Amino acid sequence: MPQASGNIALKLKASHLSLASQRFHGEGYQDGYAEGNRIGVTEGRIYGSLHGARIGSEVGCYLGFALTWQHLLHNCTGEKHSKKLKALESLVGMIQKFPYEDPTYDKLQEDLEKIRGKFKQVCSMLNTHPDFRIGLERSVLTF
Repeated sequence: MPQASGNIALKLKASHLSLASQRFHGEGYQDGYAEGNRIGVTEGRIYGSLHGARIGSEVGCYLGFALTWQHLLHNCTGEKHSKKLKALESLVGMIQKFPYEDPTYDKLQEDLEKIRGKFKQVCSMLNTHPDFRIGLERSVLTF
């Protein structure tokens, strides 16, 4: 009989080891998941800030460009200038309606593409070829 109680004790120890192993595995998984989630949120914020800054810089350049040309053409007369001013007003209006504060806006990319298209149209009408280069060191606008 002493051997039977030894087997039971051995089985209990193995059972306790198995339960402890499962518990540690579960706790390790939860800790790892929480740490990965924290790192993911941090990386997401960094990426979102960078991407948002790029979009803001791009759209800001378009707005500055359009407002400058509106000012330059303000006193000009004629149908050609009237069409240019209308296109510039349209571009400014699109930019002013752009939802800067809402990154979850479902048509953000679509509206940004429309602004880019209108900007290209305006550049063509004005016979200008601006080159926006947004880099890490500085922004450059050339004509």
